[in-house]
Amino acid sequence: MAEDDLMKVKVCFIGDAGVGKTSLIKRFVLDVFDDRYIATIGTKVTKKIVDVQGPSGQAKVMMLVWDIMGQKGFRELLREAYFFGAHGAIAVCDLTNKETLEELRYWIKALTDVAGDVPIVFAGNKTDLENDRVVKEQDLQELAVKYKAKAFLTSAKTGQNVENIFKNLALAMAEKMKP
Repeated sequence: MAEDDLMKVKVCFIGDAGVGKTSLIKRFVLDVFDDRYIATIGTKVTKKIVDVQGPSGQAKVMMLVWDIMGQKGFRELLREAYFFGAHGAIAVCDLTNKETLEELRYWIKALTDVAGDVPIVFAGNKTDLENDRVVKEQDLQELAVKYKAKAFLTSAKTGQNVENIFKNLALAMAEKMKP
């Protein structure tokens, strides 16, 4: 496929601090995991090219993945610049913290206020912490359905469904952007 056929997209990760946004990105881009929590300061952008096959055919998608700090108070300051020009988002909650699922409604509203109606994929992260789980898969699925989106149980630690969230979002964006 020619370089011209490369679709460049901006992907925003949304969700509260500590849900595993940075860990999911590191697992996807570098295939590494580190359990030390280091808060993201400001924003960080990484990129990876994904090949997807959909109803409209093959697409090569360069995902520019934007990671933002999730701390309350800071998020309002960066919201406009962070979400501007986004083509899609991965909404992440922590399966061991029910509040992070509820907060996704705030994040999605903030995203759509700036970027409009863009494809979203939901990630219920930390599925490896089975004994600590308080968010039911059904609750995550119900929220996803509300936004006409797909939801996956993920683990940045084991790699479970990490590739799937990115590929599903890449496909949704490619389908939406194709003429």
